[in-house]
Amino acid sequence: MDAPSSHGAARTPPVKDSASGQSPYRPGYELVAEQILELIGRSGLRPGDRMPTENELAARLGASRTVVREAVKILSAIGRVRAQKGRGLYVADDPGMLGSNLWNGFFLPTDLDHVYMLFEFRRVQESAASRLAAIHATPAELQTIEASAEVCRQGHLAGDAATWTRGDDEFHLSIAAASHNPFLVSAVREARRLLKQSSRIGLQGTLGGHAEEALAEHSAIYEAIRAGDADAAAQAATAHLDNTLEDYRREIQRRIFG
Repeated sequence: MDAPSSHGAARTPPVKDSASGQSPYRPGYELVAEQILELIGRSGLRPGDRMPTENELAARLGASRTVVREAVKILSAIGRVRAQKGRGLYVADDPGMLGSNLWNGFFLPTDLDHVYMLFEFRRVQESAASRLAAIHATPAELQTIEASAEVCRQGHLAGDAATWTRGDDEFHLSIAAASHNPFLVSAVREARRLLKQSSRIGLQGTLGGHAEEALAEHSAIYEAIRAGDADAAAQAATAHLDNTLEDYRREIQRRIFG
């Protein structure tokens, strides 16, 4: 994983990697960020509810205030906590249709089992979205999907992770939109939002070791949708999600074992 934080670590044992059975080092702020999410869930706090102060969190979690502050910064950046100057900490309002109820209390970005389950969910929803897009996509929607894939390609060629991510988001969301099913659109958007939390908290860096292959996979999905081949579109989307999950697995193993 990442190098140890200069701010110290929470007095909490490292969590085992369920895939290997070993206990890799995890920075204190990462552990505390997860513990704060657990505390929100156990306490039944809802969006808009006031949270304990940083001092109170430090006392409850057995961590320094500095580590708690770093954890709060991360949770604020990913939209789980809102800090109001002079007023304290609040559970962030979440506009996501799914995240506003079950998901935020359940999903822990640093729990590898949760990340893998999220990929399983994405596999189901995005194969369904691609299948429906092959049936319902309009010419304008096909152009949007193709243009998004091109943004990804330009980001890859330029080595620009931000452009790649923007194109990747637009690609998957434009396919969901072409399904003409608003529930799938919301589900795809929410799953991608949660997955980004794992990258921000648990991995602290960009992934994309199979970016070259992902471009070809995007193309295969698009061509199947354009051809109106629902089965091929669903199969291409499934293959893409499976390969992306393997990319995450490899990155996790690399960071844990070097």
